[in-house]
Amino acid sequence: METTTRPAVWPWISTLARLGLAAVWLIAGATKVDDLAESARAVHAYQLMSYDAAKVVGGVQPFLEIALGLLLLIGLSTRLTAAISAVLLVIFIAGIVWAWSQGLRIDCGCFSSGGELGAGRDTEYGLDILRDLGFLALSGILLWRPRSRFSIDGVLMGESS
Repeated sequence: METTTRPAVWPWISTLARLGLAAVWLIAGATKVDDLAESARAVHAYQLMSYDAAKVVGGVQPFLEIALGLLLLIGLSTRLTAAISAVLLVIFIAGIVWAWSQGLRIDCGCFSSGGELGAGRDTEYGLDILRDLGFLALSGILLWRPRSRFSIDGVLMGESS
């Protein structure tokens, strides 16, 4: 009699996706957390909200990114964290598309202070969108297959690493 089992490779693929996305969020948050005013200016550069609203978003965003990164790093609430990551990435992609469609010349601020581009610097919206779509794919893997190796979720569910 033949039994069907989940391929043993998926937990490893999910582990790579989880740790890769964790690194993305930790690096993105760390580049912004030491200058929240600059983070607010980067959000405001998109011209989608008032400066006061951008200050709130710019102040919260780095801490949200770091929290997502830490949750993914330890593997706690992986599916929920992946869902929040996916929503955030869709918002980021929409913001970049908006900036591009409006002819704004800004750095997306994803892994930098963002804001208006200096003279002689070109936008990289296409590459920014492709990169974020790749990160969105990592979130998708974790939404589909959240079980991964070396995670607190696994310990709580009684799985061995």
